[in-house]
Amino acid sequence: MHPDLVLTNARLLDPGSGSFLPHDTLALSGGRIAGFGAAAVPGAEVVDLDGAVVVPGLVDGHLHPVSGAERTAGADLSGCLDLPALRAELAAARSELKDGQWLRGWGLDPNAFGGLPLSADTVGPVLDGIPAAIDLFDAHSMLVSRRALELAGIDGPRRFEQGSAEVVCDADGRPTGLLLEDAACELVEAVAPRPSFEELCRASADVLRRMAAAGLTGGHAMDANGGSLAVYAALEERGELPLRLRIAPWVQPGAGPAELAELVRRQGEGGRRWRVAGAKLFMDGTIDNGTAWLEHPDCHGESTGAFWPDPAAYTRVIAELHRAGVPTATHAIGDAAVRHVLDAVAAAVAAHGPGARHRVEHVETVPDDTVARFAALGVTASMQPTHCTEYTRADHTDNWSRRLGEERANRAFRCRDLAAAGARVVLGSDWPIAPFEPLGVMAGARHRRPSRDLAQPPHLPGQALTPLQALAGYTLAPAWAAGEEATAGRLAPGHRADLTVLAGDPLTTPDTELAALPVLLTVLDGGITHRAR
Repeated sequence: MHPDLVLTNARLLDPGSGSFLPHDTLALSGGRIAGFGAAAVPGAEVVDLDGAVVVPGLVDGHLHPVSGAERTAGADLSGCLDLPALRAELAAARSELKDGQWLRGWGLDPNAFGGLPLSADTVGPVLDGIPAAIDLFDAHSMLVSRRALELAGIDGPRRFEQGSAEVVCDADGRPTGLLLEDAACELVEAVAPRPSFEELCRASADVLRRMAAAGLTGGHAMDANGGSLAVYAALEERGELPLRLRIAPWVQPGAGPAELAELVRRQGEGGRRWRVAGAKLFMDGTIDNGTAWLEHPDCHGESTGAFWPDPAAYTRVIAELHRAGVPTATHAIGDAAVRHVLDAVAAAVAAHGPGARHRVEHVETVPDDTVARFAALGVTASMQPTHCTEYTRADHTDNWSRRLGEERANRAFRCRDLAAAGARVVLGSDWPIAPFEPLGVMAGARHRRPSRDLAQPPHLPGQALTPLQALAGYTLAPAWAAGEEATAGRLAPGHRADLTVLAGDPLTTPDTELAALPVLLTVLDGGITHRAR
């Protein structure tokens, strides 16, 4: 096979051993690694890397490219640390609105409210008289204006099939503007303007280009909602899909046999760079909103119930998907939720034998006995360490930690403990919840400090990953979770020609400097998707 691309003067880093391979040239052909040390041939592009470091293509284990592209079209509120900053940012956004236009925002941290109620009234008059919908950072809740409530016909509490969904109301039964979980938020989304298909394609293409420039060659997309699959198909047809995407459609409470059969049928659907693979479920919501499922209530008496009103129904769905060979990824944040997911997987394996590889997404607070079960069951822990470093505080004065109390806040985001117990730990961003740059996520996993101020003390430093563990979380672990360890995650002949080229060694670059390490080249399918100027 004649190589299509030859990388010379390279340092080839193995994410398994942490050592450099005894070669300095890598030949790529037909979308695969053809071999080492190949000489240049006519027609092949030769790139002299001048000692740069090549690692297997970095894969984000949990992200939402298309829905995130739509969600981040409004005002970025992620930098608002208090109410005055929030009000100022919203006032600036409002000043640019045309008559009748909706104000949209995203990334709102509940800590900005300083302990005051999360309500339209607390935000103040800046939202008066206009339709406004603001996503909180967790994407599981929304703060909307009185006008948006009126347009959606929301004038009191509602009942939902999602157990933790809620239209939050005051003591008089009047909606406060806070909507919890997807079913409640959809009431407002149904009347809010949506982008056209072409607008969504352009926004998604821009996001994906930026992801490739950050060194990502792939991602596990945890939704197939709306027209996202059509967007991926259109972008690939136009040559604008620079990531390899594995997409897990949602399975919601109330899903019946016909819906499960359709999900099983759609496995493998897709194109060259995207395909439907697996299923995404939810076992709870979030701690910040009081919608997680905890074994003991939080300090407000909340987070006591499951997302599935009948958790046994979830267990039956997991068994059916496992029997059909469909891997599952379940959002489970609280200790009760994670325990139930592991129980369901154990029951499925006992009934049908080993097979599909399952995973738990987030795993924010769990006790020791739960940590030990991941490896025994072969369940992957999909973790987002920057959720800890960016949205909690080392002194536990943040909303998340206060709700849990010291004991549970001290057993949080246990990346190191899970890895030490033998679990495979996949790392990701959950973008748009947190920034997608993979080097930033790996850095956060290592130093456990907020990126906005690295002089701050680390958050639970005993849970920091080693540099090699962090690199494995973006290479070896996502390949195994996807059942692709024979073709991805390593620099080996026959493996996919998906590569990330860095200006220095990510294993020896200091933790606090890793996020700024330049990405020189990103290669997907043997073709260059990003080249630094």
